[in-house]
Amino acid sequence: MNKIKYSLTFLLILFVTASTIFGSGGNRNGTAGATQLLIPVGARSIGLSGSTLTTTAGVEALYWNPANVVRGSHSADVMFSQTSYIADIGVTYGAITANIEGFGAIGFSIKTLAIGDIEKTTVDNPDGTGSTFSPQFVTVGLTYSTLLSDRISVGITANLITEQIDLVSATGFSFNAGVTYNNLANIDGLSFAVVMKNIGPQMRYDGSGLYTTAETPNFARSAQLYKIDAATFELPSTLEMGLGYQLNVGDQNSLAISTLFQNNNFDADMYKIGAEYNYDNLLYLRGGYTFAPELSSDERVYGFTVGGGLKYVVGGMDFRLDYAFQDTKYFDGNNVITIGIGL
Repeated sequence: MNKIKYSLTFLLILFVTASTIFGSGGNRNGTAGATQLLIPVGARSIGLSGSTLTTTAGVEALYWNPANVVRGSHSADVMFSQTSYIADIGVTYGAITANIEGFGAIGFSIKTLAIGDIEKTTVDNPDGTGSTFSPQFVTVGLTYSTLLSDRISVGITANLITEQIDLVSATGFSFNAGVTYNNLANIDGLSFAVVMKNIGPQMRYDGSGLYTTAETPNFARSAQLYKIDAATFELPSTLEMGLGYQLNVGDQNSLAISTLFQNNNFDADMYKIGAEYNYDNLLYLRGGYTFAPELSSDERVYGFTVGGGLKYVVGGMDFRLDYAFQDTKYFDGNNVITIGIGL
């Protein structure tokens, strides 16, 4: 009974926090910073349009719902993912989790962006100075997840965010928190989850790149260096609620359907749906779609997703290979490949 009270208290805290953060989200579209936090990872979940708050487990759940990390079937799990993102941005993600009996599960993750070299320009050289710089964006996460009962699990992730663009940089922290309830209303296979992501203080850029030279030509005074104070920016927080159902057909076939409502503090609300067919825990076929009814057709960047996966067991180790394709309106689409090993 105490564990149920704790989970209800946890849910209440999530909703109270959400009411203060998401009051005017749709009115501030595109004004958040650190938006690399929103770039999804993992081919399985991307193939389901990110609707998998209830259906991910273990290392795959680190990004999507930290409450489900403890529900993994392995004592240790490793995952590596590579994404060809919008405008040829490379997204590399690596994660590892460990299930410790009587304690819960812990996880570590790191996500980096490879943007490539950008040519430097100045006021005096708008066509380029001949030199280049390469922006660096890194997010490192540490997760703890535990079961409150056989039905209820909770989890929290602390993220360290670092951004560097030439001679300026910013560092900040964010938190993700989630709770999952399995066998909702005593219906086997029906699950519900609530997750809040990217909750944290504002960030600000600093560094020598903010210094500029100012001259006073009418005074006998040499040029002086002045520092420009960069404005602070908020994180792109989200509140997500998901519902999922898994139907087993015989011993070899199953179908999992997952849905998601996502409320964004700096973007329009989104609705996501996905379905996964599983044959004998060996072959997986997936598809999904994202709806954003508040956006016009020109503003809707993402559409359908498709994907598939293979799992093979060798000597007690699970080897997983997953692929996903995400359709994008103005680009060639995103290709994601994920490799996983369960021990």
